[in-house]
Order: sequence, then C-alpha cells, then structure tokens
Amino acid sequence: MAIDLGKPHVDGLSDIVDVLREWQEDGAPMQLHPGDLGWFWRAGGEATAEAVRTWSRDGRLLAVGLLDGPDLLRITTAPDARRDRELAQRVRDDVTEPERGVLPAGSVSVEAPEGALVRDVLIARGWHAGEPWTWLRRDLAEPVEDPGVRIEVVAPEKAHVFASVHRAAFDGSTFTDGRWRAMAAGAPFTDARSLLAYDDQGSAVASVTVWSAGPGRPGVLEPMGVHRAHRNLGHGRAISVAAAAALRRLGSSSALVGTPSSHAAAVATYESAGFRRRSEVPDVCRDGG
Repeated sequence: MAIDLGKPHVDGLSDIVDVLREWQEDGAPMQLHPGDLGWFWRAGGEATAEAVRTWSRDGRLLAVGLLDGPDLLRITTAPDARRDRELAQRVRDDVTEPERGVLPAGSVSVEAPEGALVRDVLIARGWHAGEPWTWLRRDLAEPVEDPGVRIEVVAPEKAHVFASVHRAAFDGSTFTDGRWRAMAAGAPFTDARSLLAYDDQGSAVASVTVWSAGPGRPGVLEPMGVHRAHRNLGHGRAISVAAAAALRRLGSSSALVGTPSSHAAAVATYESAGFRRRSEVPDVCRDGG
C-alpha cells in the first residue's frame, strides 16, 4: 500500500496525541512527545493543526511530524517503523521537495530519533549532521527528594505570573497569560502541569511545564526557565527536581529533557537535579543556496 502524507484538522489532533502517547517507551530513543505538541498549542489549536504532518499506510499512522518553526521538522515514527525503508524514502522525498508542503527551499533541519532510517536516507541524499542536542533522563521508580523551595501548581488565575517568569527567562519571548490559557485548553494538557518556584522573599523565580504521556510512560519537561534576575542561586535545580516529582505523581516512569549541547550550564543544572545524560543526537540539516 502507498504511504499518504496528511495534515489533520483541529478535531483530529486528539487522536494524534493519543497515538504519540502510545509510542513513548522507556529505553526508546528520544522522540517527538505529546508534550511537544502541547507546548506548541500555546499558539492555538488551528495553528497546531497547521504545523502537524502525518504519514499513514492503509489507514495506520506510521509517523508524525511537527513543524516547530518554518525550517525545522521534528518527526517520530511508530516503534516498529523506525527502519521502514518505504516510509523513510517517502519522508525524505516529502521534506526535500518544497511543493509537497512540508519544508521550504533553502536551509532546513529535521529532528528524528536516533537510529531512525530517515536520518540515513537524508544523509545519503547530501544532508549533514547539525547542532547536537544532549538528552537527559531521570528514573522515577523511587520517590523524589524535596526541592527545597516553595512550588506552586499554576491555576488560571496565576497564568500571568507564569507568563511573566517565562518572558524573563527566555530572551525575546512573547509568551502571555492568554497563550498559557490556549496551551491549557489543548488535548495534551490533560496530562500536564505548569509549576512555579518561589524564593524565600516570595518572588516567583523559575517556571516549568511537565507533560506526562500516561502511567508507566516517560514524561518530559518543556520548557524550564529561571528568571534572569534570579540565576545562579540553585533555582534551576530546584524546579527541575519539582518537575520530576510532578511527573512521578502523574504516573510517569521517567522524566526526560533535552537541551542544545552547547548550553553547558543547562546540562549541568539537569545533572544536579538527578538527570543522567542519555545520548547526544544532532539534527540532520540541508544548507541553502
């Protein structure tokens, strides 16, 4: 059977999120997670649907991609389709030819799980390794220690505080309380929590959102940030520990997080919070010109 490229309607996103939940497994390579769609949902359901691409054979979903920006496709596959040659070649053709509506001409990147055949066929077509990302994992079989600071689960009435800390943590961020509400209305947020950390003076100093994929499956931190006026005081470690504890309460088997390998301070922060380096995986890139 031929493989079909698709783009869902908003009312079809919940089914895609459910499939992504099923694909999350401990021991599997780091991959697109329901939380990635959940964080993107801050732009609204219509924008999220517009950014998603699917590949199916005979009605069965084989791969899901998220256009996380105009020139970056983050893609994962069903566990048994990682080395499916027909799928890998179809994805290669779809991301290589701009008229197919996936990636534009020029410089673009594809993030795919380590070991996925699509990485190999793109490199064989002349693509190359790009920026490496370090992925870290914390096992949640045992109880998580106290983070040592006051942690608050964000309710709608505190969305403006969360948004303010996020903007102060990420240069150029335009995140607002309205965007938090849009994110919280999305299907993936059913299994998510946004957290705030407070210092001894009662100031909100760090934020994180954690996304479960359901009991017994790995959850992710996306994103975590510390207010620029409160850095180098241990707040990143504290809220990362709190994030792990929140995921354990949601039933997650482990907590996962990724960061560019060049962000050595971020890697060190997660390691101080009990996360262990799992792998370093580069995107696959095509230069423009």
